[in-house]
Amino acid sequence: MRLPRLSVIALLAALPLLASCDLLGIESGEAVAARNEAEGKAIGSACRHAMRAIEDCYTLNPKAVKASVYTGWREMDEYMRENKLEGIAPVVPRPVEPSKKKKPKPVEDEEIIDEPKAKADDKAHGKSTH
Repeated sequence: MRLPRLSVIALLAALPLLASCDLLGIESGEAVAARNEAEGKAIGSACRHAMRAIEDCYTLNPKAVKASVYTGWREMDEYMRENKLEGIAPVVPRPVEPSKKKKPKPVEDEEIIDEPKAKADDKAHGKSTH
């Protein structure tokens, strides 16, 4: 069976589009990995420049790839040491670990006062609320 020329030309024109998923809005695995690597390095270098420990950086960015975060942190550390640069003070405070958060004090029954009910009881017994 022979294909008409127009069909062959259309098929040949569509091949580059089908071979390149980026044009269809679908990222390839390599593109996603490269983007995640670059983002991790940027996060790590920013953390080091902000004088954050690598552990803090991991805590603040739990979804980032730790290996690339460390690479970025280490590269920025080397760069800052070679050029005798000082870091900047971080603006965002260090996160509090869940085990170190203060637990609310349990409220005892005596401390609970239902204000509207107390005023209504006072009025019923002829007491002034002022």
